[in-house]
Amino acid sequence: MSGPDAANGTLFAPESALVVSVARPSRLIVEVTAGRAGGSTAANIKIEPLTQGQPAAQPAGQPFETYEPEAGPDEPSDLKVLAHVAGLGDVTVGPNTWIAGPAAPARIEGISLDWPNKPYDLNLQYAVKFARPQRGDNQFVPLGTFAGTRGRALAITGFSLEATGPAADRYAIAAETIFLGAPALRVTGNRIVVSGPSGREPLVGLKLSVEEHRVQAAPLAPRQPMRTEPVAPMPRQEAPRLDGRVRVFRSRQSAVKTAG
Repeated sequence: MSGPDAANGTLFAPESALVVSVARPSRLIVEVTAGRAGGSTAANIKIEPLTQGQPAAQPAGQPFETYEPEAGPDEPSDLKVLAHVAGLGDVTVGPNTWIAGPAAPARIEGISLDWPNKPYDLNLQYAVKFARPQRGDNQFVPLGTFAGTRGRALAITGFSLEATGPAADRYAIAAETIFLGAPALRVTGNRIVVSGPSGREPLVGLKLSVEEHRVQAAPLAPRQPMRTEPVAPMPRQEAPRLDGRVRVFRSRQSAVKTAG
């Protein structure tokens, strides 16, 4: 969707933009042409997702600069991965989404991670490596910092990411990477280091996520059947024994008749 005064789907000047709306997974093809004969076709293209989310409310009585929203167990991770891709420019995706990758492999030259709703007791730092030593090569940087290069045709050949802080053991980093000429590789842990077979292959696909370990409740022990103690039999009570003699009582009237 272009502006009312622009040709549909065409950008003519720097800092111009258009909105792309899709209903299913799609592939965006960008073609760059010179504005005049013999002109330059160099372009830096940035793709950003548009959302309608609202920022988290500030807790009452807490200063704004110290408030750090925490991702609860039911709140999805808001991790954002920005990569500078050869021929595409800056590309931003969410967790568990390929940048370049199997469908459209391309050299990744720089990476920046951002996590707005990161838990307050967890930190992430990451580093990139090149085939030849460069400034900042293999040096860890914090979230929000761009590691790598732009416009120098220097592909990343190695990537490291680690979780630090009190909650580091509660989270696991999952990374899927593709290096040129090598099969896809998946690694997990609170610290990962990935590279190609020789350490010089360009990174041409990356997918990241950070997930909290799900602690399963211990199963309840089976109930033991109640043990019944044998009950001692009640002592047998015998009825009082009568004497063996039988005593017969006669009424007075019967006695008189007998006497007459």
